[in-house]
Amino acid sequence: MGIKEIKPVTPGQRWRKASLFDEITKKKPEKSLLSYIKKRGGRNNLGRVTSKHRGGGHRKKYRIIDYKRDKYGIEAKVAGIEYDPNRSARVALLHYRDGEKRYILAPMDLKVGDIVQSGPDAPIKIGNSLPVRNIPPGAEIHNIEVKPGSGGKLVRSAGTSAQLLSKEGKYVHIRMPSGEIRLILQDCYATIGRVGNVEYSSTSVGKAGRSRWLGKRPQVRGIAMNPVDHPMGGGEGRSKSGEHPRSPSGLLAKGYRTRKKKKYSNRLIVKRRK
Repeated sequence: MGIKEIKPVTPGQRWRKASLFDEITKKKPEKSLLSYIKKRGGRNNLGRVTSKHRGGGHRKKYRIIDYKRDKYGIEAKVAGIEYDPNRSARVALLHYRDGEKRYILAPMDLKVGDIVQSGPDAPIKIGNSLPVRNIPPGAEIHNIEVKPGSGGKLVRSAGTSAQLLSKEGKYVHIRMPSGEIRLILQDCYATIGRVGNVEYSSTSVGKAGRSRWLGKRPQVRGIAMNPVDHPMGGGEGRSKSGEHPRSPSGLLAKGYRTRKKKKYSNRLIVKRRK
């Protein structure tokens, strides 16, 4: 999991910092766990752009990830650590004793040949999935469910982990990577350990062309547009247009809170992130 800096023999490589991919042990993905992705370029069923700055990119297939970890009590052997073009984390291929194969998010320090398991009786070990009621306070966890049986929704990005703080009634207190402390039902499952590929945040794309390979189109400043295209556009010369920073749809930016005041999960947040 190292980072390499490339000699600047071209302008595009001057700022590029890339992963060494030294933890990857398997190059070709498992065919039975692949699925097609239809690209939409940020457009909805009417052909209108609803997500800006999307489009193009290299062709890729989706790896079907087992977020639920619902094969309880059956041991699985780690057959390989693979690259996944759809996420920042690596994925681990598991071979279960009954012959089934599944992908999971690869935790840090998980190696080929390790045995992992899920279920309430699974040991406290990296890569094992248990109900949070059975995980000791202070443990690092990831791939956390919000509702029991729904599959992991929280803490899935490379290098992230949450910390289980305490247990109170039917809830546990969990400190999220953002610093927010929130309540999770004790019946929800989580995986022990930190998500791998920790140094992903230190990588640098290096050039605009590589962003295009990743399916990201250029961003244009609103102030450089015409009034018809953006609320901050227009004016004579380089003017600030007298507008507060806002999105193309008119929503205020830079400090304006967009979370709904009556959102159902507000009551589960004990302490907001800073």
